[in-house]
Amino acid sequence: MSIPPTLITPGLAGAPTDVDVVVVGLGVTGAGVALDAASRGLRVLAVDAHDLAFGTSRFSSKLVHGGLRYLASGQVGIAHESAVERGILMDVTAPHLTRPLPSLIPLAPSVSRPMGLLAGAGFLGGDLLRRAARTSADTLPRPRRLSAAETRRLAPPLRTHGLRGGLLGWDGQLEDDARLVTAIARTAAQQGAAVHTHARVLSATGSSVELRDELTGATLQVACRSVINAAGVWAGDLVDDVRLRPSRGTHLVLRAEALPRLSVAVFAPIPGETNRFVLVLPQPDGQFYVGLTDEPVDGPVPDVAEPTEVEIGFLLDVVSASFARPLHRSDVVGAFAGLRPLLDTSSGGEDASGGGTADLSRKHAVLTSPDGVVTIVGGKLTTYRRMAEDAVDAAILASGLRTGPCVTARLPLAGAAPREALAEDAARAGHPGRARLVRRYGADAGLALAAAVEASGWAEDDLLAPIVPDCPTIPTVWVELFFGITHEGAADAADLLDRRTRIGLVPADRELAVPAAERALEGVAAHR
Repeated sequence: MSIPPTLITPGLAGAPTDVDVVVVGLGVTGAGVALDAASRGLRVLAVDAHDLAFGTSRFSSKLVHGGLRYLASGQVGIAHESAVERGILMDVTAPHLTRPLPSLIPLAPSVSRPMGLLAGAGFLGGDLLRRAARTSADTLPRPRRLSAAETRRLAPPLRTHGLRGGLLGWDGQLEDDARLVTAIARTAAQQGAAVHTHARVLSATGSSVELRDELTGATLQVACRSVINAAGVWAGDLVDDVRLRPSRGTHLVLRAEALPRLSVAVFAPIPGETNRFVLVLPQPDGQFYVGLTDEPVDGPVPDVAEPTEVEIGFLLDVVSASFARPLHRSDVVGAFAGLRPLLDTSSGGEDASGGGTADLSRKHAVLTSPDGVVTIVGGKLTTYRRMAEDAVDAAILASGLRTGPCVTARLPLAGAAPREALAEDAARAGHPGRARLVRRYGADAGLALAAAVEASGWAEDDLLAPIVPDCPTIPTVWVELFFGITHEGAADAADLLDRRTRIGLVPADRELAVPAAERALEGVAAHR
């Protein structure tokens, strides 16, 4: 039996030349726009100069935020929108890629009693947002105050001197941000969108786009009724009158042994701040992410942002103050930085924050240029679906396209299934590799394995083995590489290691995994 691939295509081979909508950019917002437009019945071509989730979308905190920070700064509308979209992701569209994350604020001496009361009020406000968004307590439990003994049991590595207790709240966490983008893009393709990576836009108006295949150099002219610019921090390269003020958010990657037996997120207070914290976030494969910074970025936008040593030192210093064992530079096995596409709404490029970006609004904006290109900027990963809906609505209004209403709030993504059913599937898997596939692909775990068997000719047991034997820090199995090529459009080792899997976040692990990625690519090519 032949397993049909999901139509995510590297390069422009087979791309349509006459569509209703061209979507530029395949981060979470662009993939969401492609899904929204295709699910309304529009003919869609979605392209990216690099790959799915190449830019900001793979460098997030991997959280599905309920808007607590925005509530604290008085942005009630954005906070409510975040809570609503979090509920949709966790209960409807992506329960297979999301999970509840317990989050702890230790009431240490550095957290004054007034600050503790403020943080507790914030958690209660976040719970009101959860209830207003109609997200059940089964999905996200209510917050509560913990005793010092309970706090120590939940977070053994904490510094215990003067510990008065803790505040426990809940938010959403992603299996992986790039995996979410890939699932959205696959779903868009299933809805009929033509999704092409490694396809660069050379020029665009509201009615035509010139593209270049980055794999072959060939060019293609596409006629369309609308162009939606979802290029994130590069949106201004396509439309001259879009002014952005990018900010850089840096995270560190730590091994499990740096913070032994820690299974909850910890909010480490930033000295001198009343409602800002550095987050220590446990990840599904045993790593920790520590972040994040918020630094303004000037000058040309790089393809991939680089963390600075100053930011790394800042994060280590803040977190070390909350734990018994100080963290050192040698504990950092990887670091990554993403650029937020914040809209500059100030005159002359100045703002009330004195040039900083930490207090700029995360509200998204939809802009329509004189030649008809619709640009969507701002926002955040959690609210991608609403951003996409607003962008498509604007494109329909500007172009006169006739179509139905948005349906993405009730459209499950590829692999979606109830979280309880997937937990049962994982428990019955009988093999750690099968259980891992359920965690990473949800209900599509069987499809991933079957596609890998067909693409490779290997036995199932061989495909369920780790790609680097006897290396516990790389639990990735061969199925993930083969499925990334056959169904998720991976064209090279970088696509596989940096985005379809996240091995590339740790350079030492990436080096070990390169031979496996090349072997998988060669294997699929030999069987085609």
